[in-house]
Amino acid sequence: MRAVFFGTSEFAVPTLRALTASPVEVAAVFTQPDRPSGRGRRLTPPPVKACATDAGLPVLQPERIRAADIADFRPDVGVVAAYGQILSRKLLGVPRLGLLNLHPSLLPRWRGAAPIQRALLEGDAETGVCVMRVAPELDAGAVLARRSLPIGPRDTSGALHDKLAVLGAEQMVATLLALEKGEVVEEPQDESLVTYAEKLQKDEAKLDWRLPASGLDRLIRGLNPWPVAETSWPGITSGPVRIWRAWPVPEGSGGAAGEVLGPGESPEGAGIRVAAGEGELVILEIQPPGKKKMDGGAFARGYPCRPGLMLGEGA
Repeated sequence: MRAVFFGTSEFAVPTLRALTASPVEVAAVFTQPDRPSGRGRRLTPPPVKACATDAGLPVLQPERIRAADIADFRPDVGVVAAYGQILSRKLLGVPRLGLLNLHPSLLPRWRGAAPIQRALLEGDAETGVCVMRVAPELDAGAVLARRSLPIGPRDTSGALHDKLAVLGAEQMVATLLALEKGEVVEEPQDESLVTYAEKLQKDEAKLDWRLPASGLDRLIRGLNPWPVAETSWPGITSGPVRIWRAWPVPEGSGGAAGEVLGPGESPEGAGIRVAAGEGELVILEIQPPGKKKMDGGAFARGYPCRPGLMLGEGA
C-alpha cells in the first residue's frame, strides 16, 4: 500500500513514525509551511517536517494543495492527522482508497477543533480516537475504527493529547492494513448524537470561583497547557496569575467563593487553600505574570496569601 501523509503538529508525529515502521510505503509528506514562532518570531518548521526529514521522506509545504500535487505520487490512500488545513472536495477521490483522518474523540461526540479539551471540560469519563473517512462536512465521514481511552482523574489536556497520539498511531496502521485486505466495516455517524468541540478562546481561562471545586479542577486540567486557567490576585497588579495545577476537595470550610483560606495539604503536596462554590481547591502550581511556574508554598512565601483575601472579581 502506497500512502501520502498530511500532518503538521506534534499530534501527527507518532502516526508518521508508525507508518514508516510498517509495511505501508509513505510516498510523500504534506505539511504546513514554516511559520514564525517564539518571542523572536524565528521561522520554524512544523514538527512533522522534522520527523519526515529525519526519515528521508519527500516533504511538500504548499499553502494550498492541488489534486495534481497528490496524483503525482500515485497513492493508494491518503492519511491525515492534525494537518491544520481543510482539504478540498477535489482531493478526496485522488487516492484509490480515499483519505482517512485520525480524530481524537469518539465520534460523533466532539467533532471540531478542540475535542480533547472539551471532553475534559465536560467531565467525560472516556475519550478515544477514530479513524474516519475525510468528507466534505467537518469530521462527518464514516468511521472505520475506534479505540477508547478512560480519562484519569488527574489527566490534563496535554497528557491526553500525548496518549491519544500514540493510541491513534497504532490504530491508523492497523486500519490501513485491514483496509488493504478488505476487512474494514464502515460505520456512518449518527447525526442525532453529534456534539461540537468549539475552538478554545482565551477568555475561557478566567476562573469563576462560584463553580464547584470539581468544575474548577476540570477547567484547570482542560486548559493545561493552553490557554491555562487564570485568576486575579490581590496585590498583583501586572496581570492575572496562571493556575497550572490544583487539587479539588469536595467538602470545604464554608468560606466565600474565591476566599483564600490559608495553607493546605493534598495527596500531591502542599499548596494554598481557596474556597469554591462547593468545596475548596488547593492550588499546587501557580505562575505570577512574567515569572516562572512555582509551587504553592513558594508563591505563598513571596506574595500575599493571608486568609480572607478574595480572588477573582473580589480581588
